[in-house]
Amino acid sequence: MMAYIPLLLAAAVVAWFVAAYNKLVRLRNQVKNAWHQIEVQLKRRYDLIPNLVEVVKDYMSYEQETLTKVIEARGAALSARGAAAQAKAENVLTESLKSLFAVVENYPELKANQNVASLQEELTATENKISFARQFYNDSVMTYNNATQSIPSNLVASFFGFAQEAYFEAEPESRTVPKADLR
Repeated sequence: MMAYIPLLLAAAVVAWFVAAYNKLVRLRNQVKNAWHQIEVQLKRRYDLIPNLVEVVKDYMSYEQETLTKVIEARGAALSARGAAAQAKAENVLTESLKSLFAVVENYPELKANQNVASLQEELTATENKISFARQFYNDSVMTYNNATQSIPSNLVASFFGFAQEAYFEAEPESRTVPKADLR
């Protein structure tokens, strides 16, 4: 009977090791899936932007710089790789789109254009989906990073090279509250 105790302990350690490894794999895959969900929404956004630019460019002959900034920011966002670079590029793109929408407000005939209104609505809905996807991604990263840093699963994580993942973070400028001057 005593001969089975070391065998049972070894089997328990192996079972725990396998369970910890499988949990880390599942969490890492969840992070990857969450990132791909962000990419799906970003692709949708990237596809809408050229349509919006095309519709508004004829009306906004004096605002070519704003349109150019939107197009350049879209290009930079498309080529960004990794959570940190993607977050930075996306924040620039979001700011350029805000500028474009602010300029659209100065053109009553453009503001009343059904195509522009529809595209703005689509972009707003897409921005909301991107926001939710980023939140899910960051939640997944937190769960995964906690598992890779917590004892005893950190032993399995370090042994098999499970690296920490980066959060999708907003630029520091986006954390400042805009001032409203109602004079």
